[in-house]
Amino acid sequence: MIGDRAYDSDRLDRELAEHGIELIAPHKRNRRKPATQDRRKLRRYLRRWKIERLFAWLQNFRRVLTRWEYHAANYLAFVQLGCMRILLRAYF
Repeated sequence: MIGDRAYDSDRLDRELAEHGIELIAPHKRNRRKPATQDRRKLRRYLRRWKIERLFAWLQNFRRVLTRWEYHAANYLAFVQLGCMRILLRAYF
């Protein structure tokens, strides 16, 4: 799981590790305990902006922003159409 600085907690890290989930989050500036994050893993955190930007672009489509579809499959189809349109706009 990738999170921002607010997720930096040893307790949360332990609880997620019990379920087999690895937490990747940069440390808070006021952290008193020794660092537990490896710099190599934080590279994935730095690429997180791509996903956040995709969600921001998907909000330009009204049918995706407000879920009017009753069936989840129809909603997923509109999300996929929005992704295709964003991709085509970027390359053509």
